[in-house]
Amino acid sequence: MHVRARKKVGETTDWTQIGEESRRTKRLTATPKPEPDNLPPPAQTKISSMTEMSSKRHSRRAPRRQRLNLTMEWLMVAFVALLLVGQVRSEEIPYEHLISQIQACPKECRCPPSFPNAVYCDNKGLKRIPAIPPYTWYLYLQNNLIDVLSADALRNATQLRWINLNRNKITSEGLEADALKAMSNLVHLYMEDNLLTSIPSPLPAKLEQLRLSRNRISKIPPGVFSGMDRLTLLDLQGNKLQDDAVTEVNLKGLSNLIQINLAKNQLNTMPLGLPPTTTQIFLDSNNIEKIPAEYFKGLPKVVSLRLNRNKLGNGGIPKNVFNLSSILDLQLSHNQLTEIPVISSGLEHLHLDHNKIKSVNSSDICPPGALDDYLDEKSPRLRYLRLDGNEIKPPIPRELMMCFRLLRAIVI
Repeated sequence: MHVRARKKVGETTDWTQIGEESRRTKRLTATPKPEPDNLPPPAQTKISSMTEMSSKRHSRRAPRRQRLNLTMEWLMVAFVALLLVGQVRSEEIPYEHLISQIQACPKECRCPPSFPNAVYCDNKGLKRIPAIPPYTWYLYLQNNLIDVLSADALRNATQLRWINLNRNKITSEGLEADALKAMSNLVHLYMEDNLLTSIPSPLPAKLEQLRLSRNRISKIPPGVFSGMDRLTLLDLQGNKLQDDAVTEVNLKGLSNLIQINLAKNQLNTMPLGLPPTTTQIFLDSNNIEKIPAEYFKGLPKVVSLRLNRNKLGNGGIPKNVFNLSSILDLQLSHNQLTEIPVISSGLEHLHLDHNKIKSVNSSDICPPGALDDYLDEKSPRLRYLRLDGNEIKPPIPRELMMCFRLLRAIVI
């Protein structure tokens, strides 16, 4: 076990994006090549010259070997041709579409042939969205001065899967009706760091990730998520949401939500109406003082809960509210706790730094029966414990170490 120095607690951990980034990397490396009937002349010249040299040198001695060499060379050509065709198909864009896509590229943007489905219009000082080519899947418009999202600009981009509009000046009034709904294939929508005051509506039905952090959103219109059963990630960090904006009525329709980020808003109570599928809940930097005793009864799949930088004291945490078999990561840093709350035996990461805890009582924190059988498979799974920034004085009780035998690091 190691005692580690303090480590700053991060703002947000996006655990659902790794798979998508991996798929995008594969697309970036797929370079379209000419069809087999239009192989590059150098390859054909090389074949003919090699064949000619072989014919002169071995015409009398090894006609059979000559034919074998020629056959192998043409097989190699055929193999390369198949690879080229496979790479073109991997982008799922026909060669003629590739040409028209590049020709229709807006003069303000970049459309690299190595990534034909992507259009890069970022960091150009644009105030309006240019006409987008029809075979665009990925559109990058971040870091501009765009204040209007018009349906006309995206009229032809019906195949869009991914659009990044971060760090622009788009307002809710500047978001034209049906501008997003027309993008029926959209899966990822990034509109962080804009001037929105409400959740955009209507949203594309196939949307899986909606990122709206650091806007001015204060309301979630009822029914805005109706039919959004594919949405798995909702990021509303750094807005102006209050308790009456996050209710079961407002969140209705998110039947497959996995991660919700409501950090840095204006919540005084735990948000109501979260879908039972939710596994990651981020509520850092709010004003929450109390957790209802039965709050997690309807959330059986919670794996990660972050309540850092709130106003939680001992009286606001019922005794067994965190005793959940599903939870693996619990973060309660920068609160007003004076005691360590009861945790489940399956918890692996516990952050309690910067509270007012004065001592660690192993009888309070250690699950019942954990000291009875050293080899018990059901023994506590805690591996990482942060207690720095409290009033705890060493040494750490020996019983605590005996209880959490899998503990690898304690930060004090």
